[in-house]
Amino acid sequence: MAQINKPDEYFNTKLYSGTNTPQSITGVGFQPDWTWIKVRNVADNHYIYDSVRGATKFLHSDLTNAEGTLTNGLTSFNSDGFSLGDSGSTNNGSNTFVSWNWLASNTTASNTDGSITSTVSANTTNGFSIVGWTGSGANATIGHGLGVAPKVVILKDRDNSTSWPVGGDAIGTTDNNYLLLNETNALDSATTGFQSFSTTTVGLGSDTWFNGSSRNYIAYCFAEKKGFSKFGSYTGNGNADGTFVYTGFKPAWVVTKVINTTGSWYMLDNKRDGYNVTTKWLDADTSDAENTSSSDLSKDFLSNGFKMRTSNNSHNGSGNTYIYMAFAENPLVGTNNIPTTAR
Repeated sequence: MAQINKPDEYFNTKLYSGTNTPQSITGVGFQPDWTWIKVRNVADNHYIYDSVRGATKFLHSDLTNAEGTLTNGLTSFNSDGFSLGDSGSTNNGSNTFVSWNWLASNTTASNTDGSITSTVSANTTNGFSIVGWTGSGANATIGHGLGVAPKVVILKDRDNSTSWPVGGDAIGTTDNNYLLLNETNALDSATTGFQSFSTTTVGLGSDTWFNGSSRNYIAYCFAEKKGFSKFGSYTGNGNADGTFVYTGFKPAWVVTKVINTTGSWYMLDNKRDGYNVTTKWLDADTSDAENTSSSDLSKDFLSNGFKMRTSNNSHNGSGNTYIYMAFAENPLVGTNNIPTTAR
């Protein structure tokens, strides 16, 4: 399996300050296909944009709301970032923001691998695709374009107020298992939900969260790629000298979620702190401002993984099971000649 030596060509965190006037955010390093924006210093919703649905169309990971449109929100995806209008939600002059950016293919294609034809922007190098389709109301499959089975799939009904199911081999022990991105719920299962995850398709049941008749959906699919991404689980030890999780790279972005009990989706990155211990976190499932309490959550981003530095039950409770998604800053071994030491 080929290794990605420069992860920031495919994923990058970009911080910026609002201006109240249109501005272009540069320095991402590529033209993103998926941009996730969150204000840091005050409480407000997450804003998720992608190139398949088109600029100006947003979803909130912390709400069940249907897709909305902000003509003065994210107005375009550019060669080195994205442009913003004067919306206070993503560009208030009193606020600071974080944006997480992923590269797919910068184009779309019709995919007929599944029983439903899907619209796909897929990057087989970094294992990320964005998939759009119209539901059938019955068991069906949709093509994801990755060429390998996705480890994580996040999907949302664009037209209706519904939750965000998250499934895949990294989420549970069976294909029917799922979590909800907008909720703190423990792992659940539904025979009418996720059905399968193959090298070409995602299988979906008839539940309206997943594949309701004539409803429009979007999914974000992730396959594991050496030197770039790692998805899996770990068991907490209930100690401030916490569990170590091997990823094979120095992380740039880590999300963790307890699955045997209730708990939020905790998001950390390498830009907001910039050094260990990493303590600045946001919740994917709430509108809360950035939290900096090291007693609640702290991690070390190491050269080959991450290590918990708290005994907090939501992150490292003794015997609890947690799933994680991690993307790389630097691979453990590569040809980019950048040291992979911890900070």
